[in-house]
Amino acid sequence: MSTAREQPIFSTRAHVFHIDPTTKRNWVPAGKHALTVSYFYDATRNVYRIISIGGAKAIINSTVTPNMTFTKTSQKFGQWADSRANTVYGLGFASEQHLTQFADKFQEVKEAARLARDKSQDGGELPSAALGLAAHQSRPPRGPAPPTPASGPRSSVGEVQWEAEFFALQDSNNKLAGALREANAAAAQWRQQLEAQQAEAERLRQR
Repeated sequence: MSTAREQPIFSTRAHVFHIDPTTKRNWVPAGKHALTVSYFYDATRNVYRIISIGGAKAIINSTVTPNMTFTKTSQKFGQWADSRANTVYGLGFASEQHLTQFADKFQEVKEAARLARDKSQDGGELPSAALGLAAHQSRPPRGPAPPTPASGPRSSVGEVQWEAEFFALQDSNNKLAGALREANAAAAQWRQQLEAQQAEAERLRQR
């Protein structure tokens, strides 16, 4: 989805969810595994996007605008509404620290987008000091504020948190199960060796 002119400025891993378009209440997981979620900056158009690729398709392709708000709904889960994509995205992180880092970057990118919009509406060029963060944008993004479902995911934080943590723990559970199988196999092998040694010792004692 990204072109050569876009550069990743921050990446993390998270379980990606979309709000159910029918109920606007329940989360639909984008997959069973955590995906790489990245902020991209397009210096040519001065646009920031959040992108996540799953397989051959874009799971997230969200242009960050000054109207957007990233909301932490639990210690490891956050969400934002994208009116252009007509959806709400949810991210479940492995730790609170990862969530905080993503939220801080969201705020930083949102401010850069606001700065670019304000300068382009004024019709003036940005001072050189700000060019690295936000260049002149000829067509400021306009449109309705992102819809935050009134009865949406915030009303079912417990369910959302459970889903996010369930998927986050699934990978580690699989690894633990594999390690447990290996440990059981090693223990069985050790028992067989011990029994063989005991039988040999008993045979030698009888002789």
